[in-house]
Amino acid sequence: MHEKVLLVDDHTLFRAGLQDLLVRRGIEIVAAVGSGDEGIRRAAELEPDIVLLDMRMPQMDGLTVLRQLRKNHPSLKVVMLTTSTSENDLIEALKAGARGYLLKDIEPDELVLGLREIMAGKTVVAPELAPVLARFVQGKDGDFDNKAANPFSELTPREYEILTLLAEGQSNKVIARNLGISDGTVKLHVKAILRKLNVSSRITAAVMAVEHGVRANATDELT
Repeated sequence: MHEKVLLVDDHTLFRAGLQDLLVRRGIEIVAAVGSGDEGIRRAAELEPDIVLLDMRMPQMDGLTVLRQLRKNHPSLKVVMLTTSTSENDLIEALKAGARGYLLKDIEPDELVLGLREIMAGKTVVAPELAPVLARFVQGKDGDFDNKAANPFSELTPREYEILTLLAEGQSNKVIARNLGISDGTVKLHVKAILRKLNVSSRITAAVMAVEHGVRANATDELT
């Protein structure tokens, strides 16, 4: 991934750790700054492809920075990276033009996959908040990608069952425990699900599932 990323977060330790983590995964960080006004200034100077933006910051909060960035650079992709699971924060961020809303406890590789999905034009949110995104998308009348009527037709009943658990934000370990199978088996099923749905991240798969109303008691529809 050769896109240029700008980090904006007021916590020095988190910012430095995230920069190191992303650089080690081949992502170019053009700057890592600690305030909203500096983020706005550096975005104008450096013209990044993506801004990873904290929600809770002193002086100028993330939503204010987001709105200013989108006003100054309409095509800029801004991703909120936050600890806030507030439904209102997510909705306000989406309304203001955020292309992603991810939580700071995300696995590093999932963050990288999420950034790739966003660069490909998708909107990506944390799995725990996928139902909120789905309601937002339905209310927007197709501003986001419209998927085929039933993109899950190729999934086996077991894969469909695992997809419903992904949509609830469950980890591989929790899914394995719930279904009485090994972590490795869950990983293989998840890989098959991503391939069949033509997506590269479990986050996107979970969002697709919620958008289409996938639920645990619907597995018999595929048998």
